[in-house]
Amino acid sequence: MKRLLLALCCITLLASCQKVVVEQEKTSPPPEPTELKVGTLYGPQIYFTSGQGDSGYDFEMAQRFAEYLELDLIMKPFANISELYTALRKGEIDIIAAGLADTPARREQFRLGPPLYRVNQILVYRQGTPIPKDINHLKGEITVTTDSSFVDTLTELQKSNPDLVWNQEKDKDAEELLTMIAAGDIPYTIADSTSFDINRRFMPELREGLVLKRKQPVVWLLPPNNSDKLMSELLAFWHTEKRNGTLAHLNEKYFAHVERFDYVDTRAFIRAIDNKLPKYQAIFEKYAGDIDWRKLAATAYQESHWNPNARSPTGVRGLMMLTLPTAKQVGIANRLDPYQSIKGGAKYLNSMLERLPASIPESQRMWFALASYNIGLGHVEDARKLAQSQGLNPSAWRDVKSVLPLLQKRKHYKKTRYGYARGNEAVHYVDNIRRYYDTLVWIDNQNMLLELKKENIQTAEAKESEEAKAETAQPQ
Repeated sequence: MKRLLLALCCITLLASCQKVVVEQEKTSPPPEPTELKVGTLYGPQIYFTSGQGDSGYDFEMAQRFAEYLELDLIMKPFANISELYTALRKGEIDIIAAGLADTPARREQFRLGPPLYRVNQILVYRQGTPIPKDINHLKGEITVTTDSSFVDTLTELQKSNPDLVWNQEKDKDAEELLTMIAAGDIPYTIADSTSFDINRRFMPELREGLVLKRKQPVVWLLPPNNSDKLMSELLAFWHTEKRNGTLAHLNEKYFAHVERFDYVDTRAFIRAIDNKLPKYQAIFEKYAGDIDWRKLAATAYQESHWNPNARSPTGVRGLMMLTLPTAKQVGIANRLDPYQSIKGGAKYLNSMLERLPASIPESQRMWFALASYNIGLGHVEDARKLAQSQGLNPSAWRDVKSVLPLLQKRKHYKKTRYGYARGNEAVHYVDNIRRYYDTLVWIDNQNMLLELKKENIQTAEAKESEEAKAETAQPQ
């Protein structure tokens, strides 16, 4: 018994001397990201989709940054700046790339990337309004978007101008406010100079007033915490792209001055019919297919003014202004070759016609196809559904035309499948082509009348000649 107790004591003593080894749970490192999630806003200089792909300064830079990181790009448009802020704080996105300016308020909340380009902040008013010369003596209040850099500018100005007041709109973006200025719904707003330059091409009633802030840098926003690596990568990328001339290229592409087309001046078009159209008419006729060749020619004039070397701010090129992906899709190798460009544009436009719903009548199909050529079939389908929801006919161009501009308004496009689109531009686009087409038809009719008149004169002269011969042949 004593031996048993002694053995038990030894075992207990030895056990107490043993180190207790606790097996720690192995934690695997977080998986490497495969996507770059970029939050943005819709806008012509920021991000938008059209019939020939995505574009925008911030989109192109984000696309390049994703390629630099060897990640897939996910562009996530949000309804307003406040939602962008929330998404970044929650980690739903990695970066905000939405044409936002560097402000003290944003520096307090986020980390700011290097400057992409610089803008002036300008007071905008409508043609016909007295020119504003003093911020303290405006004929009405200024309206700006909530959380925009314009609020910071006005707050700063108010310190030396205590009577300065303004309204803030949470549910409208800067482009919608410019539209309201053009319509005369509000007297003043503030816009970045780049946005103003782009939008006045579509809203010529806009006028530039006082410059309220000069050369303000536009930047991307990063999370305030745990973003050291991303910031380091962004700075390295920025230096590379600046050295390669990418920033200068994109500034030229999106913000260089583009001469605004005069919609009412038809004399230049008539001159082009005499001087340029004869070079390309046979090609239009050959490849038009089921389309009236004059509609194809009118589309080409709207796109390029029949200039085979034309180039738009968004990189589309040639007589029919095709993007590189669209050219590849329709089998075109050289967009600057007018023969190939017309062939490719006709093929693409005919494909739009074929893809339209059968419910659209033949007489209306061309206008729907042209709108699709301009902003994309998906956006046109969104407009048709929107028209139907308002009790309008989704297969009547006049009804869809009336709702297309609503695709620029947040309360409407946020309910659609394809989101924001420059519907107002599509309406102008189709209207212009219809006007050019009508002019071509009118000139053709005039030429037919001239030919008929010429034939009648020749017939009359031949008859007179025959009568004269017959009279001479008669015996006296």
